[in-house]
Amino acid sequence: MASIKLCSLFLTLCLTTNMLHAADQPNIIVLLADDLGYGELGCQGNPQIPTPHIDSIAENGIRFTQAYVTAPNCSPSRAGLLTGKIPTRFGYEFNPIGARNEDPGTGLPPAEQTLAELLHDQGYTTGLIGKWHLGGAADYHPYRHGFDEFFGFVHEGHYFVPPPYQGVTTMLRRKTLPGRSQGRWVSDNLIYSTHMGHNEPDYDANNPIIRGGQPVVETEYLTDAFTREAVSFIDRHQDKPFFLYLAYNAVHSPLQGKVKDMQRFKQIKDVQRRIFAAMLVSLDDSVGKILKQLSKSQLDQKTLVIFLSDNGGPTRELTSSNLPLRGGKGSMNEGGLRVPFLMRWTGTLKRQQTFPHPISSMDIFSTSAVLAGAKVPPNQDGRDLMPYLLKQKTGSPHEEFFWRQGNRAALRKGNWKIVNHRGHRKEPAWELFNIADDLSEKQNLALQQAEKLNELKSRWNELNAQMKPALFR
Repeated sequence: MASIKLCSLFLTLCLTTNMLHAADQPNIIVLLADDLGYGELGCQGNPQIPTPHIDSIAENGIRFTQAYVTAPNCSPSRAGLLTGKIPTRFGYEFNPIGARNEDPGTGLPPAEQTLAELLHDQGYTTGLIGKWHLGGAADYHPYRHGFDEFFGFVHEGHYFVPPPYQGVTTMLRRKTLPGRSQGRWVSDNLIYSTHMGHNEPDYDANNPIIRGGQPVVETEYLTDAFTREAVSFIDRHQDKPFFLYLAYNAVHSPLQGKVKDMQRFKQIKDVQRRIFAAMLVSLDDSVGKILKQLSKSQLDQKTLVIFLSDNGGPTRELTSSNLPLRGGKGSMNEGGLRVPFLMRWTGTLKRQQTFPHPISSMDIFSTSAVLAGAKVPPNQDGRDLMPYLLKQKTGSPHEEFFWRQGNRAALRKGNWKIVNHRGHRKEPAWELFNIADDLSEKQNLALQQAEKLNELKSRWNELNAQMKPALFR
């Protein structure tokens, strides 16, 4: 009898200790928008498209004005976010599209620890809802990278509503219009446009919506479907610490806006811009539902919420604005690499703050690791932001950032930045900018500040020597 009581007491102590530890572990939600321009949110200065729910994250937390991602396009940017490393450190340099997503060897290397894996080993329940784009072959399934649940797709894009496109206005890129003409062709809620000079990618080819490991038929507008699944995930796991990576494919092409959302923007004359506005406001409504579920579940003070975009917006493709920055998706200028980044943790982070120092999406890994009670793995490029946000440290978490993608490259060190756009030229053509004085990168100082240019080029070469060759292209 005594031994039974001792065992019972020991079990009670263990359970109590685990419960206390779990109570100290905040839930972590990463809301990732796709191809959202730097200047498109209300809190970023856009008066045309209201985004009150996304803006509320900044209003009730922190807006970062110098937040960067690790690549100017989708896949390597996500690799950097989830590993906390510059993706070229492990050869993840390029952005696979179409059938390349399914190639063996094209994906996030299994040896790289993801944030989901780290948090899973700290007792978190982990979920990915939305876009993966880190490998479509079996070796790279989200289940094999630390996620307990997965609902979404694995390629770079997906239609929000499949043909016959019911309930939406759809605008698709075409090389040639009916009658072999150019421009725009409009029929009811379907528009063809030749403005990009190529056809709409085959996003849905061999790219089903998947629940776990099995294809499913999804009938809701995809942004709404992802939100439905996210609300369910929060509701089902509210009794334990969880990590939710909600990677929306909005506002990535194809351009498809719900008719009821299109009607909210009748004042916008350009139908392409009107569809984009409808897609963005649908995303904002969805973020509102996520925040409402947290409040309903009384999880506001237990949950760190982070909102960001994976890269800058492709302006010609979507009408997205990256103002006041130069360039957009695919560019090593600020418009391709600097993104909206908002963070809220009710009761812990003060409201209506602006953080002016450079940070990176890689910092999400280290910040989350420390909050979960884990040791930050060695050789991480990200930093734990909490000491800076809680005023325990001053200054900037980062002194420099490195980027490389084929013949395009950049380095920011302090307020100085070099950019190489050599394209098909054999020799680099470096430009030099002072970001503090010239946010829009209009004044190339390469000739006037040759010594500074050489200093940054030398540093870029030093860092480049640490990087691995591309695993795939």
